[in-house]
Amino acid sequence: MHPFRYVAATDIPEALAHMAESPTSRFLAGGTTLVDLMKSGPEHPSLTVDINRIARLRGIHFDNNSGVLRLGALEKMSDVGADLDVRMNFPAISESLLFAASGQLRNMASLGGNLLQRTRCLYFRDHTFACNKREPGMGCSAIGGVNRFLAVLGTSPSCIANYPGDFAVALAALDGVVHTTGGKDGDRSIPAVDLHTLPGEHPEVESVLSHGELITHITIHRTQCSMRSHYLKVRDRSSYEFASVSVAAGLDLTEDGTIRDVRIALGGLAAKPWRAMQAEDILRGRRIDDAAVVSAAVAAALDGARAHSQNGFKITQARAAIPRALHIAAEMVLDGPRVEGEHV
Repeated sequence: MHPFRYVAATDIPEALAHMAESPTSRFLAGGTTLVDLMKSGPEHPSLTVDINRIARLRGIHFDNNSGVLRLGALEKMSDVGADLDVRMNFPAISESLLFAASGQLRNMASLGGNLLQRTRCLYFRDHTFACNKREPGMGCSAIGGVNRFLAVLGTSPSCIANYPGDFAVALAALDGVVHTTGGKDGDRSIPAVDLHTLPGEHPEVESVLSHGELITHITIHRTQCSMRSHYLKVRDRSSYEFASVSVAAGLDLTEDGTIRDVRIALGGLAAKPWRAMQAEDILRGRRIDDAAVVSAAVAAALDGARAHSQNGFKITQARAAIPRALHIAAEMVLDGPRVEGEHV
């Protein structure tokens, strides 16, 4: 048993003040990640600060004129995934949320908490094994152990754990922005692609957020790429399973199939959502049905991938999943953005 205190904040200043009381304090939203980690061992907060009563952290709002979607950090995954504006203007975002976890978890989990969920590496969650992410300097049991589900991109000699989420992958692909308050640098707007960090020599550092920095909301701009987007999740079973490989792809195509613009991000393969910018550069200005170009883009997306003893199959999966996601996005029929008052 590890005793801890619990407080419920009613506004952001109160929540931030409580967080400053201890370096091991943690925000509590849906609890689907934090409570799990408290039970399994990696997290032992001295104080949990419940933020569910803070109205400012809620809301799903889409401005059709500006094309900006604003999502409160406390919004539930299921509500955002099912929202009509999200489904029509940002289908990859909707799919990434609705393909995640289980219905029960999606009804509880918050967007902010989902973004910051920690790895599902077996060794991170079992304190009987060495894990640099859990206790820096212990070593990494996964490198020579059970690593079937772990990373092949952006790894280091200190850690090969992968990021388990879906929403953050789609958000990185569609140039989402994560807005925070309470950090050492004040209010910040952080590109989603820059929110998470690679392990390097410090795998215990997983994001650019400082202690007590609170995610308030997320914004995404509607673009042609966001409207013609798809989230493809490859997994061992069709429900309640983390991605072996996932691909968030968005396309802006001319009528003859030329790629004006493209967005690609990969999940399941690295310690953070992996934006494949080199692959995007190869595809721009080329035709979506040019197999040689798509093949070159896939090779660029997986450049530097390094398999470990049990997870080489993930590279093979990714080689097939990237073209598939692009072609599914290309075949989408766009009816145009939803206008105010329209119902379907």
